[in-house]
Amino acid sequence: MCEIYSGTEAELFELQSRSVRIDGVVTSIRLEAVFWKVIEDIAKDASISVAEFLTRIHREVLLKRGNIGNFTSLLCVACTTYLNGGKRLTL
Repeated sequence: MCEIYSGTEAELFELQSRSVRIDGVVTSIRLEAVFWKVIEDIAKDASISVAEFLTRIHREVLLKRGNIGNFTSLLCVACTTYLNGGKRLTL
């Protein structure tokens, strides 16, 4: 079973930083390449740009919670939720 994970292409977990504009503010987000690929897929499925997806999720969390906390972790969880068919995981 571990071969599924340990045999993963190294390029997928290389960290990539991207400069993005969220609500007019330029910031840098650093995620593993695989998460950027999923974010691109989410945006494509919604017929929006990656920047628009990031802005929308940022705004939604601010409205719902009042603060963001760790935005990169939020994006990783959003990616896993997307990959899980929209089904939220619970602990």
